[in-house]
Amino acid sequence: MAVNLKGRNFITLKDFSPEEITCLLDLAEKKKQDKKKGILGHSMQGKNIALLFEKPSTRTRCAFVVGCNDEGAHPEYLGKDDIQLGHKESVEDTARVLGRMFDGIEFRGFKHSTVEALAKYAGVPVWNGLTDEYHPTQILADLLTMREHFGYLKGLNFVYAGDGRNNMANSLMIGMSKMGVNFTIIAPKVLWPAEELVELCRGYAAEAGSTVTISEDTDAVAGADVIYTDVWASMGEEAKTAERIALLRPYQVNAALMKKTGKDSTVFLHCLPAVKGNEVTEEVFESPASLVFDEAENRMHTIKAVMVATLGETDG
Repeated sequence: MAVNLKGRNFITLKDFSPEEITCLLDLAEKKKQDKKKGILGHSMQGKNIALLFEKPSTRTRCAFVVGCNDEGAHPEYLGKDDIQLGHKESVEDTARVLGRMFDGIEFRGFKHSTVEALAKYAGVPVWNGLTDEYHPTQILADLLTMREHFGYLKGLNFVYAGDGRNNMANSLMIGMSKMGVNFTIIAPKVLWPAEELVELCRGYAAEAGSTVTISEDTDAVAGADVIYTDVWASMGEEAKTAERIALLRPYQVNAALMKKTGKDSTVFLHCLPAVKGNEVTEEVFESPASLVFDEAENRMHTIKAVMVATLGETDG
């Protein structure tokens, strides 16, 4: 590792420089190559990792479990009915207990303030597996997938279509702007991201030599190298599904929208799970342009890199 991330929390990519993000991607790439050769690491031998899940998950849970096992650590899954987090026991007290028993803690849940409190009080590295505001491990997987496919990141044109103020839109805007990727959200105005975050990311983009654009117009996909979408109603917002379908139908990623880029080389990404027929058509999802399963696999390699970089004794 060119930079030292030992002991660091991984809460949002706001906290990481482009150089640090690049180092995590480089480590993930190395770990991926090693795993393909059957080479596993030992950097977390004897470590115990708490996996706190208020929200269920396929990719995040499996990525942390396999990543721990590959590096010699023991993962302990703690679901919402397994501990008293924020119910009979405060988050702060839970953090102080778990921090004395475990070497690292992952949290996936609702309030972003919960993972911040865990990080403040645990005394061990805390990793954000998703909150209502941010999903930083997913962005590392997205960046690795793009870098593998295109060979570079800086100067790529990235368009996110759909719910522009959810945790994915927020996190993608941070990650892409920091890494010099031109970032565009196309969404109805009522689902635009917070202006404060947009301005912050425009600052990151200015430093990196890229741009951040927010638009209602689907013509803004012109020139896109990547089109990305997410479910139209996030976890916990299921009651709004019908309203969102009506509002976001014009932003569906379909063959017509892909064609609007004017490029045959445009790829499609999605953090999954996808509701096919809503935010993306089956045709696009199953097309050669879709890299969603490379992206899903890369959750494991990038999450492993985060754990190794912040907790591992060596680079493995």
